[in-house]
Amino acid sequence: PNRDFFVLDIADVVPKDDTASMEHPLFSLATKPDMRHLVYSSGDTILKIEPSGRGLPTIFDKDILIFCISQLMHKKNRGEKIGKRVKFSAHEMMLATNRRTDGDSYPRLEQALIRLSGTRFITNIRTGGKVETRIFGLIDEGGFVRNEDSFRVDHCEIVLSDWLMRAIEAAEIVTISNDYFRLRRPLERRIYEIARKHCGSQPRWQISLAKLQEKTGSNAPLKKFRLNIRQIIKD
Repeated sequence: PNRDFFVLDIADVVPKDDTASMEHPLFSLATKPDMRHLVYSSGDTILKIEPSGRGLPTIFDKDILIFCISQLMHKKNRGEKIGKRVKFSAHEMMLATNRRTDGDSYPRLEQALIRLSGTRFITNIRTGGKVETRIFGLIDEGGFVRNEDSFRVDHCEIVLSDWLMRAIEAAEIVTISNDYFRLRRPLERRIYEIARKHCGSQPRWQISLAKLQEKTGSNAPLKKFRLNIRQIIKD
């Protein structure tokens, strides 16, 4: 085995998310290929996003990163050595994140890896106590290893970006609910992330609807966004 890779599994791991991507709209809420070039600003923070040839990474693509972050933080908290090169069972990742495991699951996973590695982020977001302008992908590379005899997928291998690893090493990570993966609408997931990040342990937090829409990354008209929020509240 290649000992440069850290092997991940699903045993006794609590899901965790990085606070930088919870705060800022790095992921598209669209369910179809999103080819927009985006620019966000909040205070001194500027974020530009240039899509891959397959579009922007989606909020569901983020499941892969949450799985990796959760596993690495679990090892780190146990005092084990961690690194940016990880490998894991794609089937276990899908089970842990409540994803479908049918015949189309691996092509969908491949498309997600293309979006995660191909999309370029240009930002001065702070991670690990540093503020610098960086141009990066969320993963440096990713792919599958197949068995030579059956050609079935044996495992996935991913190299996380230095930007994401700094957040892990600096423990800029929070625990999220296992039920996060049961939320099927992209906006529901984004609302949960923002609420989890900003509420913390306090019982209440408030934000204007227009500012909330900006934080979610939604490009719907404000009137439509308001209706979507009302539907989520009702559900």
